Amino acid sequence: MRLPRVAVITPGTFPIPSGASSSVERVVEYVVSMAAERMEARIYGRLWPGQASHGFVRGVPCERIRSSTTRSYIRDVIHGLTTFNPDIVQVENRPRFVLELKRSFPDKLVWLNLHSTTFMSRKHIPVKLLRTAFRSADRIFVNSRYLYEEVRRKAPDCEDRIVINPLGVDGARFKTRWSEEGRERHAAGKNSYGWGERKVVLYVGRLIPLKGVHHLLQAVLRLKKAHPNILLVIVGSAFYGSKRKTTYVRKLERIGRRHREHVRFVPYVSHEEVPSWYAMADVVVVPSVRREAFGLVNVEAMASGVPVVASKVGGIQEIVIDEKTGLLVPPHRMEAHLRIALERLLLDRALCEQLGQAGVEHVESLYTWQRTAERWADEINLCVTASR
Repeated sequence: MRLPRVAVITPGTFPIPSGASSSVERVVEYVVSMAAERMEARIYGRLWPGQASHGFVRGVPCERIRSSTTRSYIRDVIHGLTTFNPDIVQVENRPRFVLELKRSFPDKLVWLNLHSTTFMSRKHIPVKLLRTAFRSADRIFVNSRYLYEEVRRKAPDCEDRIVINPLGVDGARFKTRWSEEGRERHAAGKNSYGWGERKVVLYVGRLIPLKGVHHLLQAVLRLKKAHPNILLVIVGSAFYGSKRKTTYVRKLERIGRRHREHVRFVPYVSHEEVPSWYAMADVVVVPSVRREAFGLVNVEAMASGVPVVASKVGGIQEIVIDEKTGLLVPPHRMEAHLRIALERLLLDRALCEQLGQAGVEHVESLYTWQRTAERWADEINLCVTASR
């Protein structure tokens, strides 16, 4: 019996592969490549300058579409799918695409893999059309219980089609700082920037109000008098793969310039460079104010052995175990709660190591790309076998 054929449709907003893309493309790269032995997979994405129209992503064939708009992109993907003739077509994070694919291939299994609530919002799709998209999908994958509940709330009759498949981390790249090698890497990273005696509080991610960076900035500034060696390092920008600034970013930077001894901004870096920043961190903070479906930063930080301070919102509270792998803070009065949590860690090295070590174990047992890929491949084989 032949292997199931699976087409994975990326949103087309960013190139694949690319260290400057969003987490959606990163998930596709890891999960599809690790499951490739159990299926005949093909990835579809938009053609970007410098890329070939036919290529491979971690060994998986990739077809790239030369399209200038979203509408023409999905239309051309549909044209390409007729040649491949897949058993399953999986759409990444774009409910609207499900409707067009189901119209074109009514007899195919069309799946939706949701990464966040962003493209479920009215800004991107009317509520009625979203429900229709959910009902048209034969499977809806989500990465957390929180996202499961958000989908179920929008379309209760689709509950039996929703599958929770948590994301993972590459343990070969994100290594614990509590080994001898990790301690050396931690010290060397700090020394390379002249931060050997500083306590580095790290933020990694987009600089948008939803991520709560402004709360973190104010919390750290209120700690600087009692902890003059504290240093907040903010790695990221407003947009993926771009250093373009928004009004919000400029406001953050104006505040930072007034406190240069305690705040550093590092413009967007590729994902390949991110592990080196975790390696030198003493604490990683994820201060999202709401709607965080999963938050890969949490598992990357824990895999690196860094204690996490994160807001108790969305899927974050499913990943970070309060008082065991990190500290969770409520979203109301965020600044005050962040300040209290950070001070605890700044004063207690033993607690930092305890949380860091437990975080590594937690990630290794639950949050690896291999586990994510296996769960996905199991569902594919189960569905294809049942439909034959």
